[in-house]
Amino acid sequence: MSRYAWALCLAGVLMASGARADEREVLVPEGEPESILAGATWSLMESVSSVAFSPDGRMVASGGNDNIVRLWDVATGRELRRLAKHTEPVRSVAFSPNGHTLASGSDDKTIRLWDVATGRELQRLVGHSESVSSVAFSPDGHTLASGSRDTSLRLWDVVTGHTLLHITGHSLSINSVAFSPDGRTLASGGDDTVRLWDVATGDELRTRDGLSASVLSVAFSPDGRTLATGHHDNKVQLWNVSAPNYLKLRLFEGHSEPVRSVAFSPDGRILVSGGDDDTIRLWDVATHSALQRLEGHTLPVSSVAFSPDGRTLVSGGWDAAIRLWDPVTGNLLRSLEAHTSALSSVTYSPDGRTLASGSWDAMIRLWDPVTGRQLRRLEGHTDSVLSVAFSPDGRTLASGSSDETVRLWDVAAQRKLPD
Repeated sequence: MSRYAWALCLAGVLMASGARADEREVLVPEGEPESILAGATWSLMESVSSVAFSPDGRMVASGGNDNIVRLWDVATGRELRRLAKHTEPVRSVAFSPNGHTLASGSDDKTIRLWDVATGRELQRLVGHSESVSSVAFSPDGHTLASGSRDTSLRLWDVVTGHTLLHITGHSLSINSVAFSPDGRTLASGGDDTVRLWDVATGDELRTRDGLSASVLSVAFSPDGRTLATGHHDNKVQLWNVSAPNYLKLRLFEGHSEPVRSVAFSPDGRILVSGGDDDTIRLWDVATHSALQRLEGHTLPVSSVAFSPDGRTLVSGGWDAAIRLWDPVTGNLLRSLEAHTSALSSVTYSPDGRTLASGSWDAMIRLWDPVTGRQLRRLEGHTDSVLSVAFSPDGRTLASGSSDETVRLWDVAAQRKLPD
């Protein structure tokens, strides 16, 4: 069976991994009929491991099992260039904050830095002894962090390509790395631990190991001081990552099945969790009390997210329903049941005026979150849509599917569906 793992990152970055494709076709953008939303489709020769929007939303980078990094023009869907230096599959791509540099990590144990404007290779970073699974730029763009299956982290000087720090501590593969909003702390996840590191010294600041169950979901609070984790043993844990001993603030118990998704409200005061028990829970971060238990889904809740203003909560589930909730009262505002199969991803546009949903029915739908009216139906994928993400300006929607394509859609183009 094919395996897929998806993660949505900040600033419109969409990361995905998909099953290998059997097709061997020329990579050309495919146009969409006028009867559906205009967009670009990229059919890749091998599975896509990672895609990322540039900070200005004008370009997308993709890396996959064909060892190639590709740059695409979002407006036209045209492939701008191919960066073909890696000798094994590319697992992670990331733009620098200013969009001038692209980093790629590969199974060939190297990281490469590229000049986005010219496609020229700037640096080849060698040091890891196994596949590089994750790369991330610091907020100022001066430092690159990498995590590897060799169980180590490395911090690199982006200009010189020199290793600044080689950090060890994990006992198994490191799957994810992320900088804190101020760039002073690096978080890494792997084995059965979550670890925080001092970016300046490489010292381990605090560790949570021997966790009772695997971590399925992680979210930082907007101020970076608190970490929420959702676990396979049905628990949600809240950690004060600024405390010297990585203080566990609270163990939230209420779900009766694994917790698939956690998210903070924009002001950081409320934590929401969605679980396989078909429920959504709202928790008060300050008092650590349970606020609401939202029922309505009839199958596991796979995705939760707050609107940008924090006034509405959206959830998507395997029951193919999208539900909008008042997070203060817990009232169900409306239920949107248009998909014919499980919901995999729901997300708000940056301005909060549009809601996008992706489903196993191969369909993407755009909704007015105020009225609940369906605005558009985006047809083009031939298999399950696994993730959707808006570009930073909200004008473009990216979708990834198990049909092994990445598609970009012009959110404003074409006509609305008939009421």
